[in-house]
Amino acid sequence: MHDTSADRNPPPHQQQRPQRVSSPLVELTTARLKEFLREPEAVFWVFAFPVLMALALGVAFRTTKPADVNAGVLKQEGATADAIAKTLTDAGGIRVRVLSEAEAEVALRNGVIAVLVVPAAGAAATAPPTYRYDANRPESHLARLTIDAALQRAAGRQDVWKANDQQVVTPGSRYIDWLMPGLLGMNIMGTGLWSIGFSVVMARTRKLLKRLMATPMPRGYYLLSHLLARLGFLVLEVVVLLFFGWLVFGVKSQGSLLLLSGICLLGAFSFAGIGLLIASRARTIEAVSGLMNVAMLPMWLLSGVFFSSANFPEVAQPFIQILPLTALIDALRGVMVEGQSFAGIAHEIGILSAWGAGTFLLALKLFRWR
Repeated sequence: MHDTSADRNPPPHQQQRPQRVSSPLVELTTARLKEFLREPEAVFWVFAFPVLMALALGVAFRTTKPADVNAGVLKQEGATADAIAKTLTDAGGIRVRVLSEAEAEVALRNGVIAVLVVPAAGAAATAPPTYRYDANRPESHLARLTIDAALQRAAGRQDVWKANDQQVVTPGSRYIDWLMPGLLGMNIMGTGLWSIGFSVVMARTRKLLKRLMATPMPRGYYLLSHLLARLGFLVLEVVVLLFFGWLVFGVKSQGSLLLLSGICLLGAFSFAGIGLLIASRARTIEAVSGLMNVAMLPMWLLSGVFFSSANFPEVAQPFIQILPLTALIDALRGVMVEGQSFAGIAHEIGILSAWGAGTFLLALKLFRWR
């Protein structure tokens, strides 16, 4: 009789080992990473767009020698206008145009010239001229002082003393040094909100969340996977932008790189939480797009990405200072430009932590699969 015991119990080397089940959180995070890499548009906006913007603005506002003052001289009969134009040209640092009345009006309106010098009609060249300029333009005030000083000296004015100039270059004083933290913060905000918000809503519209709802996976795992995937790409995102700034424009961090990395991670966590909260109930792409724009527009305008937020009225400052992007950019500039330590940016870190923890917990409470 044939013995079937060997068939029922195969040798140990032929026995199948039980497959190791990976953690749902690991699988979900891996899926988020693969989903991102399969979208060329998302890769462009995360990595290439900030670099192109830094290049454009860095070239536009690169450090150069002081620009010449643009002056106009009103054309009149006789040699008065030509004499004033020659005096200003010989003074150096002043670019002079002799213009008719119609040309001068257009040049002033369009900012081609900062000041128009109007010679005294029918008077000698030494008679006091009239300066016509737009008082709302700061460059016009500087141009007026420069032009007036040149004409006064040509007329015989003597300075009481000649001051000694001591020119210094302070690290981090260039516009590109100040701008780079703003671009970095803006990129962290935009990527955190759009990548997470769109991913969640797209999964909801495609009925993928409905399928996940039928599994025993906790909703916290699903939301946390988006956070972890966002942090995974953050490292490359930050390194690419900072390396480009250092390589092309010589932008360096005056403070600790470790502290700078921690701020970027905290900022990504904060905006990922906001993105999850916005997408927790949105059912369509149109709805989440509108909510994203409502959340980001005030921060784009007020948080000091391209110019200082201190330019806004004092009454608006309490609201501006509690915005997460304001806290993130101020912390980044504190480390990169001013070289501050943890204690110097503790207030901004507290604001970012509160936004991140509060929005994630609220998203966990409000999130709906359908």
